[in-house]
Amino acid sequence: MARAMGLSSYTGLPGRARASKYAPSANRPRGQLIWAHATAAHDIAALLRLFERLYQQRPDVHLLLTHQGAPLPTPLPRALAAAEVVVPEKPDAVRSFLGHWRPDLCLWAHGNLRPVLLQQAAHSGMALVLVNAAESGFEAIRARWLPDPARQVLHSFRAVFAQDENTGQRLLRLGLPQSALHVVGPLQQASMALPHDPDAREELSTALTDRQVWLAAHVNRDGLATITEAHRAAMRYAHRMLLIVVPDDADDEPGFAATLDDEGWRVARWARGELPNETTQILLADGTDEMGLWYRLAPLTLMASTLHSPDAAQDPFAPAALGSAVMFASATGAHQAAYAQLQAAGAAVALPDTTRLAPVVSELISPERAAKMALAAWQVISQGAAATDQVIELLQDRLDTAPPPKEA
Repeated sequence: MARAMGLSSYTGLPGRARASKYAPSANRPRGQLIWAHATAAHDIAALLRLFERLYQQRPDVHLLLTHQGAPLPTPLPRALAAAEVVVPEKPDAVRSFLGHWRPDLCLWAHGNLRPVLLQQAAHSGMALVLVNAAESGFEAIRARWLPDPARQVLHSFRAVFAQDENTGQRLLRLGLPQSALHVVGPLQQASMALPHDPDAREELSTALTDRQVWLAAHVNRDGLATITEAHRAAMRYAHRMLLIVVPDDADDEPGFAATLDDEGWRVARWARGELPNETTQILLADGTDEMGLWYRLAPLTLMASTLHSPDAAQDPFAPAALGSAVMFASATGAHQAAYAQLQAAGAAVALPDTTRLAPVVSELISPERAAKMALAAWQVISQGAAATDQVIELLQDRLDTAPPPKEA
């Protein structure tokens, strides 16, 4: 009776019982549909990467992503049916949401469980799986006189994947059966390694033998001067250092070339098929289509998109996954959690301001320091990949046996 009273009382709290309409953002596609919900912004990337890997094995499955209103990273998966703000905790809206999408399976990330939504989802017959569970997602509700609805809804999950032992112990105290708990660490946020041309890599590696190389990725016109000033200062201590500049917009390459020429730099332009020689100071790329090549060549990468607008921020796991240590400024946007995770692991360094770029480059360009940071990144990515593998294996089993969900 206590359980029924708890959830019943929760739905009767002021503001929760009033009717609310749900308007879907798209039609439901045919075939199986996974509904993934990101409670925290940093879980969005992890869910998208998980689905990206699952899609390689099941190209007929579609994804519905719900979130709390956080900005979405790009690019989004090809089989994304829709991405929308999660439906409010109102019974009528929840029934409309579930009746429209009819998910075959729900992946709920982090915690902060929504009892009305999840109870109705469980009642429809779909399998519920909790991933990336963290302690911060299971704080007590404010109405302390009520039994915690999270205790009730937690029993609806077929499996729970926790980020650490502390979270696992908390979930067990909340009543989660030991058999449902898997402590696997955080899910992988890094996407699949970017492709490259092996012949071009070999040719450039030969040309750059014994040169210290750093990369400025996704550079816009406003950031070019900051980067070249830092390069000039860093070259006072390592005069053979080479900078690779990758314009964020390929149309900016001619303008970049003219600016660098006016400043007196010795430049090799990739767009013209030019290779750097012993006297080349800057290798100018012709856009972002070959980022897999540039990340593999440079042991140190400045994510130049973080110098200015948060909207332009790029995924730091892309260079980290290819062995390049990461430098970044404050405008990390939708990738803030990814930068923070790499920084905490020792795989990335935050710039307090742009005036510190030159000394940070000089410090990190040493082979020993860059290799240490690359190893730290690899450990983060490897742990996340192993956790994601376990979740995908369970999803495959569930999708193979999932009955059509009932109407909510």
